[in-house]
Amino acid sequence: MDGSFLSTLLMQAQVEIVKIHMQARSPFLSLTVSLFALAVLSGCDSKQPQTSTVAESTNSTAVQQIASLEVQNPSDFARPDQPLLLPFTDLGITAAEATALVVMQQDHLIPSQLIDHSGDGEKDTLYLHLSMAAAERQQLQVLQDPNRFRQQAWPARTQAEISHKVGGEWQGAKYHGGDFVNVTELTAPEQYTDHSEWIRYEGPGIESDRVGYRIYLDWRNGFDIFGKKTPQLVLQDVGQDGYQSYHAMADWGMDILKVGLTLGAGGYGFWDGEQVQLVSEVGQHSARIHESGPLYSGMQIHYQDWKIAGKTLDLTANFSMTPGSRLVHTRLELSESLPHMAIGLVKHPGTEVIHGPHEITGHAWTYVATWGDQSLAGDQLGMALLFKRSTRLQQTEDEHNLVSLIRVPDQRMEYYFLAAWQGEPGGIQSKDEFVAYLDQQIEALTLTPRVRLNTALTDALVQQPLTAERALDWSERLAASEMIRQTPYYRYGGWDFERRRPATWEYTTGLLLQAYDDLFELRPNAEWQQVIVDVVDSFITEQGDIHTYDIKKYNIDSINTGLILLRHYLRDAKPHHRQALDLLRRQLAEHPRTADGAFWHKQVYPHQLWLDGVYMGMPFLAYYSSEFEDGKALKEVVKEFELAYQLLRDPATGLYYHAWDEARQQVWADPETGLSPHFWGRGLGWLTMALVDVLDYIPAEQTELREPLLHMISDLAATLARYQDSESGTWFQILDQPEATGNYLEASASAMFTYFYAKALNQGYLPQQYRDTALKAYQGLLQEFVLVHPDDSISFVNTVQVAGLGFGRDGSYQYYMSEPVFRNDAKANGPFIMAGVQIARLLGIDH
Repeated sequence: MDGSFLSTLLMQAQVEIVKIHMQARSPFLSLTVSLFALAVLSGCDSKQPQTSTVAESTNSTAVQQIASLEVQNPSDFARPDQPLLLPFTDLGITAAEATALVVMQQDHLIPSQLIDHSGDGEKDTLYLHLSMAAAERQQLQVLQDPNRFRQQAWPARTQAEISHKVGGEWQGAKYHGGDFVNVTELTAPEQYTDHSEWIRYEGPGIESDRVGYRIYLDWRNGFDIFGKKTPQLVLQDVGQDGYQSYHAMADWGMDILKVGLTLGAGGYGFWDGEQVQLVSEVGQHSARIHESGPLYSGMQIHYQDWKIAGKTLDLTANFSMTPGSRLVHTRLELSESLPHMAIGLVKHPGTEVIHGPHEITGHAWTYVATWGDQSLAGDQLGMALLFKRSTRLQQTEDEHNLVSLIRVPDQRMEYYFLAAWQGEPGGIQSKDEFVAYLDQQIEALTLTPRVRLNTALTDALVQQPLTAERALDWSERLAASEMIRQTPYYRYGGWDFERRRPATWEYTTGLLLQAYDDLFELRPNAEWQQVIVDVVDSFITEQGDIHTYDIKKYNIDSINTGLILLRHYLRDAKPHHRQALDLLRRQLAEHPRTADGAFWHKQVYPHQLWLDGVYMGMPFLAYYSSEFEDGKALKEVVKEFELAYQLLRDPATGLYYHAWDEARQQVWADPETGLSPHFWGRGLGWLTMALVDVLDYIPAEQTELREPLLHMISDLAATLARYQDSESGTWFQILDQPEATGNYLEASASAMFTYFYAKALNQGYLPQQYRDTALKAYQGLLQEFVLVHPDDSISFVNTVQVAGLGFGRDGSYQYYMSEPVFRNDAKANGPFIMAGVQIARLLGIDH
């Protein structure tokens, strides 16, 4: 049978399967059938790339392409020991299929290791160890290659271990006789305490080729440092002849910290208001080594029945180290909530406390550190705690410790601790060197490597010919994935997993629900409609108030979710919903404005017009006014766009600056123009979406009122086409600096611009010359940002989480690079779903 004919038949069958499958499926049913059909297509059509089958026998010697990726160092300094984690699910394979993964750069093997990153006992991640020059880009291939996998023999640069004695006997709290034996896990017996001489060096240890640490597995729970005079791994030899030997200088080094009854070099506990309570009153201590490999080592301590703050709970701590690094990544998880955890450093006399930057975005990493004569070797030692700035509630101290109180919003937290000893090979010799080192470490944590990942599984699907039905399939697939991950939890009383806080009435909720509503028009599904009802109804009280909303904040972001409330009301009019809509309308009537009438972004952002705010407020105002006020506010709506054009547009490029400060008082504002300094992608994305959406509510016969908006659409279409990346069809985080170090193709802006082009074409606002621009952009969304996982869910990646201004956000290029790059953010997922709907219409879907 002719291959193209078979492909056509299968494609037709797949469309019908998808329709049946998606109409019938439960909220959590996967898309296995439709994905299987797509995979079959890729194998039948000789013109399409062949998908790699990774579920072959592990005895196979065939080399299979799993993924290709580009990795960029976003800093202007070298990163010779850059770790990179690639979860198997992102690579499109299961743990059972990840049997022999190797990483290649051209013909050279890149150091890698299959690891258990979660600490649950199962391999789940491919760890890569990269050496990157400043701003360097590397092209890598991930292969399933049993021969090369067997040949890998990377020098051991990390290890984790624990050992205890066997062959002796307990006499009270002391263990007499016996020999040390390494184990992968142990639970301390009831009689075990400090100096019981049962566990070698009194707890588990972890090290890199730079430094080692031990953690007392008893009531002290102190964190101690093994200063190393050699890059060789040494823990296996430490303490073999008793506790005292490592307190004297040896060829390998020594225990260099006096811990006493303190947190030591980065331990944790609880702050009772006056002092730190150590993790002491514990029913049982257990330790487990879940990785001890040449490139990545990790261990876990489980504290059962910790009695603290009037509660009895469990605490699990995971620690990991990588080569060339002094840092220990520490992840804590509580079985019950606590208002905070306390992390800290022992206070020694004669040392200087160093504080990292604090006038920074809350998502950036900072530190508190000490430097000075605090080494038992009689020389200089630096210690530091590294954490995200916004997670620290308070910096304080007690008699023995410098203490940072850290938020634990969902019973989980992370931080790093480190020690830098003067005596290590090439050790840091001065406070100035230590500060420079710390500043590079927090930049490396804040500016994560930029990764563009393409997998065989994803490519086999996204490279299928683009049709209207296929565009809807992708929108539906992401909507279905989010039904599992997030969407139902946006209800009042639910949890926002992205922000790690209780769900609130905010623009992201409304945006994603609008996307479901748009999708519902072309792919009716009772689940989409029900989740909208469930989430919206949960926030509206019988009195017409809105849970978590406060009109006195005059936050224009809060208005956007009113759009889905209004759509819902027009389908099912309830008096208390109308009252809530009127409440939002009242905010806009009272909302503070600039002298020319532009809406302030928020009460706490006075005198400021932001691109974001135009989208947040104007479509709702136009919609409400057209439904309930005979359109009396439409001129006001159009004026907001005109002011954005006059105040924010750069005539030289046609792009729009992120924001304008009428008072010229903000740190980010140019003292003469009041403008912020950069063209931020998503900021302009909000404006483009607002333009095509607000015209839905301005009658066609009001040509004079519509004209300024149509002019802006035409102008922006031409401008954005000039800044569209020619290779990918998408757009950069900072639109006009594609070659700048650290800049990256950003998903939310790209999805918004795709929606803008497609809807403007569908509505006749743009000529057909932009059709190719829109289709190239949509194909770019699929190729650049979609990841298909082995469970048939998908993710939409490489979205900047936030990018505001003020409160530590200075609007600099470095600031925009420093905000976290997320996946499955509603600010990207919503526009992607909506773009798929518009592309389906552009391609002539028959609905």
